[in-house]
Amino acid sequence: MSSDLLVDLHDDLGGDDSPSAALDQLKLVQDKQWPPDDPVSLSKSASDIKSLGGTSHLPWDDPFYDIARHQIVEVAGDDNFGRKVIVFNACRMPPQHQLDHHKLLMYLKQTLDKYVESDYTLIYFHHGLTSENKPSLSWLRDAYREFDRKYKKNIKALYIVHPTMLIRTILILFKPLISFKFGRKINYINYLSELEEIVKCDQLVIPNRVREYDDKIRLSLKPSVVPGPISPPRSPPLPFQQFGVPLSALRHRAADSEGIPLVMRDTTGFLQENGLKTEGIFRRSANVSLVKEIKQKYNSGEEVSFSQLDDVHLASVILKMFLRELPEPLLTYQLYNDIVNFHNVDTESQAERIRNMLTSLPEENYASLRFLIQFLAQVSAESEVNKMTNANLAVVFGPNLLWGQDASMTLSAIGPINNFTRILLDLHQEVFIQ
Repeated sequence: MSSDLLVDLHDDLGGDDSPSAALDQLKLVQDKQWPPDDPVSLSKSASDIKSLGGTSHLPWDDPFYDIARHQIVEVAGDDNFGRKVIVFNACRMPPQHQLDHHKLLMYLKQTLDKYVESDYTLIYFHHGLTSENKPSLSWLRDAYREFDRKYKKNIKALYIVHPTMLIRTILILFKPLISFKFGRKINYINYLSELEEIVKCDQLVIPNRVREYDDKIRLSLKPSVVPGPISPPRSPPLPFQQFGVPLSALRHRAADSEGIPLVMRDTTGFLQENGLKTEGIFRRSANVSLVKEIKQKYNSGEEVSFSQLDDVHLASVILKMFLRELPEPLLTYQLYNDIVNFHNVDTESQAERIRNMLTSLPEENYASLRFLIQFLAQVSAESEVNKMTNANLAVVFGPNLLWGQDASMTLSAIGPINNFTRILLDLHQEVFIQ
């Protein structure tokens, strides 16, 4: 890349009013024609959510509806380390004249506001950014400045998927503006298979265009350097395995008489004794190596002592990870549509309706759900100290209690699921009558 081009790009950083002509000198994708809209990959059950305004999670009269309907920004549950995942899809950005970039920035901030008090991960899918839909460099500069310490403090990693020379160059030019600490959080992901180390790709709503592009670049490589498949084949469960095993099987693997799995009993027992007054419980991530080590110990049948480890956030992450890795969510696929549409139930009937819904759960699911909700009620009772109200707990646990059958979730589903979880916590004494 010529030094003249770098100078042009650097000069553009100071231009607040004009679009970045320098960016036009760099091809973002081979075909500069605007591609057809990418159909949103909803989960099978989520495709039935007509009442939520089509593919948008906001009602048509919401001030951000025109931004949300493109599904540029998504939330994808937790990553492999217990952190919320926010996804930004460049290929879903419409041409510049069809998108208010300032409004997009405000919408992104509004989405992040729900999660920035917790540790979170940001995944940016770069493929699909074209000369027709790219924002100006001055907008990128303003965006970085707009996200103050509140947003940067708890972001643990920014993953840029399918980076081009352009995006690498921009980050070089932004280096004077980016703090050293934040710069260390930026990571490049060349292939979707590399994301599996961070988050299960089948829980991400990855646009078809991005998947097709990934297939294309993988096929262009020599056979000796082709990365593995996105989701490697699952190996048979180990005799003592606790993670990724159906609750029905866990009833015979160190569960108690009520069928409560060992991992749930160990983590909640430790947290009841040591974590109820910990500010930010369930909002912080844990040491990655320790998380892997504990998971391996459970799956190998080894004893785990959280008291010896003395780490509240480690136990919190392990509990969330256990729930997320169940082959079928604790609330089951059968209840998916009822829960996503629960906002239609009038307030007076909610407790009775939930009781009726939960009767369809398998015995072990019902017992584990009651056990978990009663524990979370204890956490919420200390919310003045730990800051975890029912609403905050719902944001953390909702995506770990229910997801679509293909494991992907859009904001259109997460909002209603979190709302149902909050109501379940609010009404737990009426729902789980002793």
